[in-house]
Amino acid sequence: MEDGREQQQQQQQHGRGSGRVAVVGGHEIEVEVAAAAGASSTGQGQHGDLDGSVQGPTWKRFLAHVGPGFLISIAYLDPSNLQADLLAGSSHRYSLLWVVLFGFIFVLIVQSLAANLGIITGRHLAELCMGEYPKYVKYCLWLLAELGVIAATIPGVLGTALAYNMLLHIPFWAGVLACGACTVLFLGLQGYGARKMEFTIAVLMLVMATCFFIELSKVNPPAGDVIEGLFIPRPKGDYSTSDTVAMFGSLVVPHNLFLHSSLVLTRKMPYTPKGRKDASTFFLLENALALFIALLVNVAIVSIPGTICADNLSVANTNTCSSLTLSSTSVLLKSIMGKSSSTVYGLALLASGQSCAVATSYSGQYIMQVYKFGRKKLHMMSTYHAVKRKLYVSSQL
Repeated sequence: MEDGREQQQQQQQHGRGSGRVAVVGGHEIEVEVAAAAGASSTGQGQHGDLDGSVQGPTWKRFLAHVGPGFLISIAYLDPSNLQADLLAGSSHRYSLLWVVLFGFIFVLIVQSLAANLGIITGRHLAELCMGEYPKYVKYCLWLLAELGVIAATIPGVLGTALAYNMLLHIPFWAGVLACGACTVLFLGLQGYGARKMEFTIAVLMLVMATCFFIELSKVNPPAGDVIEGLFIPRPKGDYSTSDTVAMFGSLVVPHNLFLHSSLVLTRKMPYTPKGRKDASTFFLLENALALFIALLVNVAIVSIPGTICADNLSVANTNTCSSLTLSSTSVLLKSIMGKSSSTVYGLALLASGQSCAVATSYSGQYIMQVYKFGRKKLHMMSTYHAVKRKLYVSSQL
């Protein structure tokens, strides 16, 4: 027994000296680290590297963290959000814009907490749920998370099919198939790195923003009324409470918490307090920028029907405004501002639906990949990253 203990201690000391082998929790794990103080690691994993140095100008380090915020922000511009905003604008003009503002402040806080979870722990939300909860709880959470992803994907697929029908006059079922094919194509960008997909979604988001800003410049809503509606809560009119709840509900996107805590781990983050603090700051600023753009787009969506329907240009348009939908909005814009406005709206709806379908499918992949692991394998993954942090700290002493 004593000989066995001495042999195990010698192996552990050998691991500390060479930086190649460590024994934690009865498991032997091979780790490549720097043996001397100040040396940096050459490997880069999904959860960061071991280099604690912070180099380069601030703006370059900030750009290295740009991407996850835009990918998660598209969930707040999906067709279900469009429907809620269009209906609120047509029924209440600008009086419910405060719901959008306060809702996005709440979203910024929650998404920042999800990002910090991944930064500090080195694991995303699905991994933590799998490792920390008992068996019946974690599989209930997995089922609910997958149902949430499916429920969030359906509006994106249907919105994309509707946009194809508006723009190309193809059947609805063909639009659904086209949406699925494009989603698979976009998800294939994962093989070239997460940043390629983040860039693609950011482009679709900017296309959507450009389309709605063009429509907003045509209707030219009164700036004073828009600003007043943003900062002064005053729900009024029929069904204002239910429309307020609908707008808040469209901002509740649970799968985004899984996605955001996963995406931050694709960046290089040193295992030092300063490195983690800098990463948290950069991700917060990037998230705030992306959500601010999404907020402006939502304000434009509410203001466009609010301005058009306030004029009551005809009896037919008044009837359309009373029950505005994604489909009837195209008809309304075409009758008021011409065919070009209807086409621009169709492009915005296409970008919204397709990017939503891609983002929700991407989130579902992260959730499914973790929950198909066993507890033992997840424990080995967590132990591996714990050893990397411990060996890095010891190398700096």
